[in-house]
Amino acid sequence: MIKKILLADSGTGNSKEMLQSLLDLPSLGGANVTVLTIVPPQASEDAMSSKMAEADEVLAKAVDTLNLNPEQISTLKRQGEPKDTVLKVAEEVEADLIIMGSRGLKRLVAILENSVSQYVFQLAKRPMLLVRDDLYVRKLKRVMVALDKSETSQSSLDLATFLLNGATGVELILARVNPDLDPKLLPLSKAEIENNPIIAAAIAKVKRFGIPYSAVVLAGKPGEQLCQLVDEKNVDLFLLGSPDRRPSVAKALPDLDRLLGTSLSDYVRVNANCPVLLTRKNEG
Repeated sequence: MIKKILLADSGTGNSKEMLQSLLDLPSLGGANVTVLTIVPPQASEDAMSSKMAEADEVLAKAVDTLNLNPEQISTLKRQGEPKDTVLKVAEEVEADLIIMGSRGLKRLVAILENSVSQYVFQLAKRPMLLVRDDLYVRKLKRVMVALDKSETSQSSLDLATFLLNGATGVELILARVNPDLDPKLLPLSKAEIENNPIIAAAIAKVKRFGIPYSAVVLAGKPGEQLCQLVDEKNVDLFLLGSPDRRPSVAKALPDLDRLLGTSLSDYVRVNANCPVLLTRKNEG
């Protein structure tokens, strides 16, 4: 499912370290990586020359840090608006996964400060892994996937099983937050959790891959509960399906209604204290 990875590297944050953790997984050991760095428009030729030289240093450091087989890694240096360029290059290289750093800006601030990661996420057709700049990236031991009735949730589960197939020492946490469940009924017994229809279907799939798992069913607001689970379970990577995409007619304009709304993916993007892999419906 993931053969080509695009790492958008600005030279800051921990996205390279996150990619290294992913490449330790047997499923991604042979993936090809394109490292992209972008030089925005500058006020003068001297400033542009300086920024281009800095971009070369960013790429060289990334190649050195990742230490991959030369046949597995390539670099790209582009000029232009970062948010548009990332999307364009993702299409060019046919990336199966985009990895980017994120400042974790909240909705209104992200709009006002023209957040690159927020813009790319809103428009990307591909799974996108956001690594907040203030997070410490750890070796993957606990991976969590949020489950509900949606097709994007199933895409997240499929991606999680792909990633963890053949991995050792990694647990998959199946998390279901049911806002209609009466909190007075909690905590549910293990049997009640595993008999939950959504959890039961997920367990059947996970068992086919022989992946160690645990399951949780909670009540309340999904965003808040999922972010709490990230902390309680010391989750190292969180997969969440996100059906929230702007219609093509609105691509030229900021989607204020979506960005200022109560999108679950937007809440988790900002508040989850681990890298977040936001997936789309599997169209393949």
